Amino acid sequence: MSEYWDFKKVGYVGNKTLTSGDGFHFYNPEEVILGKKMKDWLRFSVAYWHTFDQRLVDPFGDGTAIRPYDKYTDPMDNAMAKVEASFEFYDKLGVDYFCFHDRDLAPEGDTLRETNRNLDKIVDKIVEYQKTTGKKVLWNTANMFTNPRFVAGAATTPFADIYAYCAAQIKHSLEIGKRVGAENYVFWGGREGYESLWNTNMLKEQEHAAQFFHMAKDYANKIGFDAQFLLEPKPKEPSTHQYDFDAATTIAFMKTYGLDKDFKLNLEGNHANLAGHTYQHEIRVAREAGMLGSLDANQGDKLIGWDIDEYPSALSETIAAMFEVVENGSIGPRGGLNFDAKPRRQSFAAKDLLTGHMVGMDSFAAGLRVAAKMKEDGVIENILNERYGSFNSGIGKQIDDGKATIEEMEDYVIDKPQKDLLAATHSGHLEQIKDTINHYMIEVLAK
Repeated sequence: MSEYWDFKKVGYVGNKTLTSGDGFHFYNPEEVILGKKMKDWLRFSVAYWHTFDQRLVDPFGDGTAIRPYDKYTDPMDNAMAKVEASFEFYDKLGVDYFCFHDRDLAPEGDTLRETNRNLDKIVDKIVEYQKTTGKKVLWNTANMFTNPRFVAGAATTPFADIYAYCAAQIKHSLEIGKRVGAENYVFWGGREGYESLWNTNMLKEQEHAAQFFHMAKDYANKIGFDAQFLLEPKPKEPSTHQYDFDAATTIAFMKTYGLDKDFKLNLEGNHANLAGHTYQHEIRVAREAGMLGSLDANQGDKLIGWDIDEYPSALSETIAAMFEVVENGSIGPRGGLNFDAKPRRQSFAAKDLLTGHMVGMDSFAAGLRVAAKMKEDGVIENILNERYGSFNSGIGKQIDDGKATIEEMEDYVIDKPQKDLLAATHSGHLEQIKDTINHYMIEVLAK
């Protein structure tokens, strides 16, 4: 294998130095946290599209990225070089997993047959490298949003020919998933939504989408592709409204159309913000519904109203996310943390790709360390036990046991004076809780 990346393999350095980029300060893959190695809690993954394909364009400027395989101008030669470069990158970064869309890997032909032929050549090369390196695919998916044929969606398109193309593309994508041993398969409805309700049959579009998901799962079963199937919510952008708006909306959709037994959720931090939620909120909703499948690790800029896919660095957010994961016992049955993130346009050097991933990995490792200590000390558990303690006895226990009738509750409160009702309430101590979390963050991460 040629050497593409001019940097050394990353190792754990701890708190020997405060300088960023010299190694992992918090991510120690073999260290045991709550009975499990850090690498098994986190299961980090590199996103092929952002890391190797993204040219760092934005709506106001051309791409700035400088990449070591740019010297290959033939599309297929360039695609082959990216495969080589990607496996070297995984090794030097020390990650076991990667994710990809089908169209990330190889150039399209004029027909689907030609496109599939190009894709299969690249997948053959990926499988070769998997055998020699042991690297695994966290999930794969299909890009059904970039090409102009998907201008009005894929599974929700008003055009039957495009729907058929969409089904055929997914068929091959599922076959590829089986070939590379993908542990999950993700559906992100990039253009599954509407611009205006005046020209949209919303019911028909959602029924078509549900039919499409059932067909995909049936075909996966038919070919023996044993992957966890995931839907990824996003509220808007590029469409005015996306059908899989957030975790709650997507869960309702799955239950409505009988998909909830076969599908779980892949959740992203930046998408959560676009929906008006925190990342923690979305993970909590999925976790409590038994629908947490996997996580895309990134963050947005709350002052910018679009999906900018920054590498995660905000420790308050990674702590909150990992608290939910710790409570769940894992990210999900086969889930991981995929860095659906890219450098800023000014960070165009090849090494910025490495640094960005290191920042993200350390940020989530730090989040895990703090969340684990809070779990060990029962900090949040104690807060909740005290806050909801009135349901442990008396009328509260009757309510929780489902034994209190509406008439009994009326009898219980009908003559209670206002002072007794006010005395039954207690402060939420929100400021103290936030400060306590800050103390844990400082204390745990200083060691």
